Amino acid sequence: MDAEFLALERELTVFLRRARASSGEMARAVHPDLEPAAYGLLVCLEEGGQRATDLAGYIGVGKATMSRQLRALEALGFVAREPDPDDGRAWQIHLTERGRDRLRTVRNARRALYVDRLADWNRSEVAELARLLHQLNEAAGAEE
Repeated sequence: MDAEFLALERELTVFLRRARASSGEMARAVHPDLEPAAYGLLVCLEEGGQRATDLAGYIGVGKATMSRQLRALEALGFVAREPDPDDGRAWQIHLTERGRDRLRTVRNARRALYVDRLADWNRSEVAELARLLHQLNEAAGAEE
């Protein structure tokens, strides 16, 4: 049997369970009414405005779920919509200053937690972990 892949599956299962719990904590740190999945949307939008359909595809949810999450974020004042400059029929979603500030605060706290938990690692090990996780995410994204 493929012992390496069984070990990978076991470790990813634990990691994902903890990541889901952590996403919930991070979302509540942004705002008590924020759904865990919405935190990931804020992180995606930090890179710049995007269409709702592109966000839905990236996150892996349907249009109805994306619309509901974006409405909630908009009601909290964390995102805003503006006409897409490339297509007047479409809308771009972007972080508001309030959304950017709350996300920055929470991300800084999360980064401090990583620094603390990985204090025994050297920076090259952290960089290698980030590189491998990126590679894994790219491979998973290619399947969709």
